[in-house]
Amino acid sequence: MSEVLVEYPLPEVGLIRIHRPEARNALNQAVREQLAAHFTTLGNDPQVRCLVLTGGEKFFVAGADIRAMAEAGAIDILLRQSHRLWQALAACPKPVIAAVNGYAWGGGCELAMHADIIVAGESASFSQPEVKLGIMPGAGGTQRLTRAVGKFQAMKMVLTGQPVSAREALAMGLASEVVADAQVLPRAVELAGQIAALPPLAVMQIKEVLLAGQDAPLETALLLERKAFQLLFASQDQKEGMQAFLDKRKPVFKGR
Repeated sequence: MSEVLVEYPLPEVGLIRIHRPEARNALNQAVREQLAAHFTTLGNDPQVRCLVLTGGEKFFVAGADIRAMAEAGAIDILLRQSHRLWQALAACPKPVIAAVNGYAWGGGCELAMHADIIVAGESASFSQPEVKLGIMPGAGGTQRLTRAVGKFQAMKMVLTGQPVSAREALAMGLASEVVADAQVLPRAVELAGQIAALPPLAVMQIKEVLLAGQDAPLETALLLERKAFQLLFASQDQKEGMQAFLDKRKPVFKGR
């Protein structure tokens, strides 16, 4: 059985579910490869407008598979080229919502940070505990985390390896919202459905510009925003959206 499953809870929403319960969804090379393949396929599927990424009810992803790393040498790790697999997630043009229950530790925290929105359950926890194993985060745990929560919160997490609760994650900017554990996946799917009903060209441009502008000088970021704004006036969806507003009716967006 595949360790990463794909479902379609709504017509234009793809759900990617990590299913390796015997290892608390720990990330091994096979899971990373399957995630990369599914994100690439669904990211290129015009019928899919938004993605939801989830794990189990008690654990999102408890970390990397330590058994697969314990005896590895530096060249072994280099040759795995894992960064290329992570890039498939980072490069996904569609919005990604992470539905996080339980542990999002190590690689699980890094995986969640590849999403655009994080819906966390009350019992969720986030951690970068690599320092306790004699290593450090290697898939964005120092860089994405710092950009999400700032230097001082990030330093505390990566230097101590201590977890933060869902509510703490929300307060520091590491989660978008916190809901009851049983509502995590339904809420994520609900949000995905709302986004999928919006004009997909505008949605994709918003994601692209927001991410590209994060590390650019403000003037450059504003230029990117301005050009994307202008470009959308060439779309049929822009005409449909504004005409529907004037007609006081519900618009029908086709991604053209």
